[in-house]
Amino acid sequence: MFDKFHEECGVMAIYGHPEAANLAYLGLHALQHRGQESCGLAVTDGKHLKCHKEMGHVADIFRPEVIGRLPGHVAIGHTRYSTSGDTVLLNAQPFAVNCAKGQIAVAHNGNLTNAAELRAMLESEGAIFQATSDTEVVLHLMAHSREKNLAEALREALLQIEGAYSLVLIAQDSLIVARDPHGFRPLAMGQLELSGGRISYVFASETCAFDLIGAVYVGDVDPGEMVIVGPKGISRERFAKPRNPAHCVFEHVYFSRPDSVVFGRSVQHSREEMGKLLARACPAPTADVIVPVPDSGVAAALGFATEAGVPFRQALIRNHYVGRTFIEPSQAIRDFGVKLKLNPVRHLLKGKSVVLVDDSIVRGTTSRKIVRMVRNAGAREVHMRISCPPTVSPCFYGVDTPTKGELIAANNSVEEIRRFVEADSLGYLPLPMLREAVGDSERLDYCYACYTGDYPTDLVSIESLIGAKGN
Repeated sequence: MFDKFHEECGVMAIYGHPEAANLAYLGLHALQHRGQESCGLAVTDGKHLKCHKEMGHVADIFRPEVIGRLPGHVAIGHTRYSTSGDTVLLNAQPFAVNCAKGQIAVAHNGNLTNAAELRAMLESEGAIFQATSDTEVVLHLMAHSREKNLAEALREALLQIEGAYSLVLIAQDSLIVARDPHGFRPLAMGQLELSGGRISYVFASETCAFDLIGAVYVGDVDPGEMVIVGPKGISRERFAKPRNPAHCVFEHVYFSRPDSVVFGRSVQHSREEMGKLLARACPAPTADVIVPVPDSGVAAALGFATEAGVPFRQALIRNHYVGRTFIEPSQAIRDFGVKLKLNPVRHLLKGKSVVLVDDSIVRGTTSRKIVRMVRNAGAREVHMRISCPPTVSPCFYGVDTPTKGELIAANNSVEEIRRFVEADSLGYLPLPMLREAVGDSERLDYCYACYTGDYPTDLVSIESLIGAKGN
């Protein structure tokens, strides 16, 4: 409905808790914003591994009777957003198999840039794939490995894949997590203290999942690191040398919840800094009121208002209970999709010079509808401010983005975009200021490919990635 990028999934894992399935479910509930198409849990009691996954939202799928059928002390979970054509149960995660190395279940957040080549190689050797997800490639690589030890087989598989992945895997009595050598996608580590001084280990895409279950954030899984938790305790080891760091900056711009710590940094703090720096770079001298485009523009708008000394007002109200709608009115009701989700507070806008703060403009169609809505509510002027640079290139590392031809900033100047969205003025946060906002002015730890077109890895087949992104 909204013209936004979509994060393709979130992962959760827990080891050493008698209610592992229940806590993993709660963690997925906190990560629901990262994917709403399907979700699943895989749980083991040390002898038997069970998996349950369905299409839909976490709370609708994991009813108490379902959780009750998933006993065990080790669990992994996954919630997924899929691209068009991939919304099928076969692609829901975790993937669970019974092979020569025992019962295994795996899930991951990211996108393997050489998955098509590896799949073709495996199929030529007789492998039979059940889904179109690149995650299944990892399982086949492990199954083909001559290594008997599960961790060694996984290490061998990971050394063959390229791209972005934060991966969680369980076997009958152990949990293994791993993160790609560039560290594209986040993977946080936490601990939960049990009675008797015992420790349960938890891992998640964002720390907001820890807050819900009472776990304490202790740090991140490092790029190129594998963490193994089993009956003998926990071990951490490098399966590959870290490469040039490439944390996804869009985690801080838009994807992650503001109450999370991602890549060791508060998301809320980053976004408020983006807003403050945006106010310096692109001031709006005539502004009467600063209005966020909810919900992702709120933190940046707070920062902008603070820096500009202009009142912040929640003048666009979001309906949080809107799902998909299959019955739309006639064309006579303009901009129905946006009206279904947003409604203006007219007395806050009437006669005012309004600064609308949003996190991004993708195609521009939704931005234009919001500008029209604010004008129709009586605003005297409407100025748009975007808390990131113009998005000019698609992502191939686990984010569902339009093609370059569909990205308005890839094909138009800022002035042309301003005219298209019908704003009185338009300003973007410059790239150096975005780097400053996320604390990356010196080290260059983040990936900015969507703003620069400079990708941190070799893209094996851009054409296949465009047609079959997803995990």
